[in-house]
Amino acid sequence: MSANWRLSCQLAWRFRRSRGQSGYTSFISASSTVGIALGCFVMILLLSVMNGFERELKDRLLAVLPHGELIAVSPEGIQDWRTQVAQLSADSRVQYVAPITKMAAMVRNAGKMSAVEVTGISPDFARASRISLMTDSQHWQRFADNPNSILLGKGIMRKLGVDVGQKVQLLMPQQGDASSFKPPKSVWFDVAGAAGIGGELVDNHLALVHLDKASDILGVASGAQGLEFGFSDPYRAPYLMRELGMAFEQYVYISDWTRTHGHLYQDIQLVRAVVYLALTLLIAVACFNIVSTLVMAVNEKRREIAMLKTMGARDNLIVRAFMLQGLFNGLIGTAFGVILGALVAWKLSALAKGWETLTGITLLSGDIYFIDFLPSQLNPVEVLLTAAIALGLSVLATLYPAFKAARIEPAKVLGH
Repeated sequence: MSANWRLSCQLAWRFRRSRGQSGYTSFISASSTVGIALGCFVMILLLSVMNGFERELKDRLLAVLPHGELIAVSPEGIQDWRTQVAQLSADSRVQYVAPITKMAAMVRNAGKMSAVEVTGISPDFARASRISLMTDSQHWQRFADNPNSILLGKGIMRKLGVDVGQKVQLLMPQQGDASSFKPPKSVWFDVAGAAGIGGELVDNHLALVHLDKASDILGVASGAQGLEFGFSDPYRAPYLMRELGMAFEQYVYISDWTRTHGHLYQDIQLVRAVVYLALTLLIAVACFNIVSTLVMAVNEKRREIAMLKTMGARDNLIVRAFMLQGLFNGLIGTAFGVILGALVAWKLSALAKGWETLTGITLLSGDIYFIDFLPSQLNPVEVLLTAAIALGLSVLATLYPAFKAARIEPAKVLGH
């Protein structure tokens, strides 16, 4: 460090620690430091929570839900679907392809009814990692061994009071013209077990039956109404599904997870953007206190500045001294906020669990959300970005007071 920079640092530190500084100026200076620290702390904490929700969305919800579907327009279903599955599985971007048949129905037990979305799946094509997240091995084995069995969402089983081993009635509407009324088709199934991942989104609407059974009920001649896909990168599903659907040999309806559950991801991104904007403004407001502090400090140190200039101090020395004085506030506030925010975000899930145990208040209910804990994932890049934003705004806040100090004319000040 050059002699000029060392002198600038010494002057900045002396101006900052000067006993002649008024109490009001000291209060404004401290409030700017606290405001910057608070803004950095809250920004890192909330961004870590958003990262945690995004991670859980990908690792938990999207690990169970198909990333995309191709449903045949023809009531006969997907033609030669086994060959199609083999060809599409060769694509390196595709993790799995499985045949499905879907239908809307009502499930009834002991006078109670609940609407469900029934999906027919084949145990031979079911992805093991996906099934392990949805149900335990005993329930799955019972389902695979019994072609007339059904897996119901945990919420549905609670609502209807159904236990494993009982029979439930599935009611499905029959197609017909407007002039004739057809009663719903009724089929009885053995409940093989419960399936779900937690949360109202899946557990209250999920029902799985065997592919052959579902296709037979709907009269799908080919044996599969459509194909479901899983991709290595689920966020590319809209583009990949469009590409695969346009290249498919027959007319199909194209769908992906962003159409059915995309609001979760969009909500996370919206909150992330709002957090960035709101807390950047909070840090900016705190930095305005640096402007106020330095302006008052310049007015209080006019005589000292004039004496320094008569002793040969250049304008750039005065500018650097006051910029460094304001930057000290930014550095201290940023350091405290970033360190505290990173530590709390690192242990946030454990802290939230301890708070729930201590108070008995549940922050996230597993019956409503797809997770029952407060997730957090600390991103070092976002921590550095937060620190850079705070320090950058702190530097900008020092420019006007510093140049104002450099424009002081010694003759006018000392003459009075």
